[in-house]
Amino acid sequence: MLDRNAALADSLGTMLSSVLIVDDEKHTRDGLRQALEDDHDVSVAANAEEAFNQLDAQEFDVVITDLRMPGKSGLKVIDKALALPNKPAVIMMTAYGSIDSAVEAMKRGAVDFITKPVNIERLEVLIQRALKARTLEVEVKQLNERLDEKFNVEGIVGHSEKLKDVIDRVRLVAPSKATILIDGESGTGKELIAQAIHQISPRARAPFIAVHCASLSENLLESEIFGHERGAFTGAMERRVGRFEAADRGTLFLDEIGEISASTQVKLLRFLETKSIERVGGSKPIALDVRLVAATNRDLEALVREGKFREDLFFRLNVVRITLPPLRERQDDIPLLLAHYIKFFAQENGVPPLVIEPGALRYLQAYPWPGNIRELRNFTENAVVMHRGSKLTEYDLDPRFRGERLALPLTAGGGSGLLTSSNSVGGAAQSAASSSSSLSVEENEKRLLREALIKARGNRTKAAQLMGISRRTLHRKLSQWPELDVIDG
Repeated sequence: MLDRNAALADSLGTMLSSVLIVDDEKHTRDGLRQALEDDHDVSVAANAEEAFNQLDAQEFDVVITDLRMPGKSGLKVIDKALALPNKPAVIMMTAYGSIDSAVEAMKRGAVDFITKPVNIERLEVLIQRALKARTLEVEVKQLNERLDEKFNVEGIVGHSEKLKDVIDRVRLVAPSKATILIDGESGTGKELIAQAIHQISPRARAPFIAVHCASLSENLLESEIFGHERGAFTGAMERRVGRFEAADRGTLFLDEIGEISASTQVKLLRFLETKSIERVGGSKPIALDVRLVAATNRDLEALVREGKFREDLFFRLNVVRITLPPLRERQDDIPLLLAHYIKFFAQENGVPPLVIEPGALRYLQAYPWPGNIRELRNFTENAVVMHRGSKLTEYDLDPRFRGERLALPLTAGGGSGLLTSSNSVGGAAQSAASSSSSLSVEENEKRLLREALIKARGNRTKAAQLMGISRRTLHRKLSQWPELDVIDG
């Protein structure tokens, strides 16, 4: 029979669900097996001990167990099945129709129960429902594992001392109930840190709800955060549950907290003092267990001094403070971040990873990244998707990465890729660079290109060879500096 089931599964391109039936009555076991085996891979056990052995030997999708049996009862079978790493869905059978027994089985974790004599059609419905519930549970488990991997502090990229200090604070504060204020420039990863705090806290399996305060008007923000009652304002046709209630037992992340209005500040302060909220248009306090994490890229102390932010709210928010350093203060982390995002976007787009040449990396590491990690991420995605070659050189970089503030000494042996030490333009390049240290990188590069074109008597292919760059890169440079294109030697 198993061979027939396997052949049927192969012909359908899918595996039959596995079902274990546990019952001390032989005619019940055999009858259920015959009724179910066309659609399921069915095994049977005459008592709890046999069931334990089979549960240890293989995985089952569904366990259907009788409640009353000699020796250990069906409740023990439920306990055993649901203690397994990949636990099956459990349906309890009982000949007694006892509500108390059914309630106890459900408390133990059974998904449903059925009374004897068993209605096969009803049992098939329960099995399909149990399979759907188990599939959903597996998907949720996998999602949580992916969230753990993505947002766990181990997934935060970098090894600079400043980042290590941030991670140490995250680890210390995560298990607590303390309110947290995260500050730092735009794009430094404040929401990522908030998610990491949530993910390694005891609230990890409860919701993480994020609200970006600056994106909503005052009225919409209050309704979004606190919810509203029907008729609270024009257009409020139904009661709405706000983000606070949605985050109950979890974490609420309020980004750009410095942008909220005075009335919202008052309501937020009330929650921090009473751990309860009132919906807009309502008067009944709603007690909630929510961990609040706020973030800002503004100077809240300055806003307090200017009278734009409540001092008492600031003190309530500022229980634990985590300040994220800008990327320009984490230059050691830039190569790691570039490698991380190159790998990510290459996999996402199905293309080979891009190799960043040392010369380009020097400029990228020296660049101040005013948009911080967000800017670096966008740059990397663009480079992976748009760059045609397998390597990214300094000549492929946008001019902003080689601005005057980033002037670097250009030497033939410095690994910049501009020139080789053997070509005759190299000596002139070195002297040009050394004698013109006050010039910007762009001006030095322009001078080198001019000398290469003169040496090559205007031949672009030879000039590109002298420069140690591709002809395509040289064309791009000439389009950037058209005045050089008239050089004919």
